[in-house]
Amino acid sequence: MNIPQVLQDLLSAQGLPACQSVTGVSGGCINEAYRARLVDGRELFAKTHDAPPLGLFAAEANGLQALADTQTVRVPSVLGVGEHGLLLEWLAGSPAPDYWPRFGQQLAQLHQHRAGRFGFDSDNYCGLTPQPNPRLADGYAFFATARLQHQGDLARAKGLLGLSDSKRLDRVSERLPEWLPPQPASLIHGDLWGGNAHCGPRGEPVLIDPAVHYGWPEAELAMTTLFGRFPETFYSAYLAGSEVEPDWATRARLYNLYHLLNHLNLFGRGYLGSVRAVLRHYGSSH
Repeated sequence: MNIPQVLQDLLSAQGLPACQSVTGVSGGCINEAYRARLVDGRELFAKTHDAPPLGLFAAEANGLQALADTQTVRVPSVLGVGEHGLLLEWLAGSPAPDYWPRFGQQLAQLHQHRAGRFGFDSDNYCGLTPQPNPRLADGYAFFATARLQHQGDLARAKGLLGLSDSKRLDRVSERLPEWLPPQPASLIHGDLWGGNAHCGPRGEPVLIDPAVHYGWPEAELAMTTLFGRFPETFYSAYLAGSEVEPDWATRARLYNLYHLLNHLNLFGRGYLGSVRAVLRHYGSSH
């Protein structure tokens, strides 16, 4: 295939050799993605966007570095970042036999990296949706305002949520302490579904496409169940190295309201029924 100009420009701006060939990579729904071979024989992964939100790729690079600094789950090294794209280390392989328990163990280790406040040192994105990360000491206030109400405001502005939906969302936000246990502000990937659980050349777990912040560990686990659970060996290994309560999955629907609202904002009314089901369950007036 022809080498996209945006990729050539990104390589040039980073002082990297020219691209010899590219192959399209499937799986994403936001950016164009490529496996690029440079004239010096190196291979890298490139993702580009013709008109991205401001700072999209810089925010992703910042999140990848924050995860890399923990030396827990592997992430691809950032080789270059620009306004219209990101260049990453090419990592690919087949899962080793212990992939899932090792992944669970390493994620538990990641969540041991904690801060005194929730949020992050900068705002970022969950998909293409801006994700505010104010530094708040109260995890309930953080999840209510910077997660649920933020997404609700965006959905109302798009005409996707009605008045009754908004009232239920307000009640849910107010009553979070009734349903969710106190948890530390742990460094989390922030968008951990199966598509972002990758594999390295030695069969090791690799995390990609983060929406990094200090948040609730249970919220991270909940996301792993939104589109089908990870294998049970992942969860048993995670719980063995974590302080998360064994009944965390009973609260997954509530945590995942954030991601359902985000999908409503990103992809439209196809997610409205799922959002409303959670709002009816938790947001009734009694």
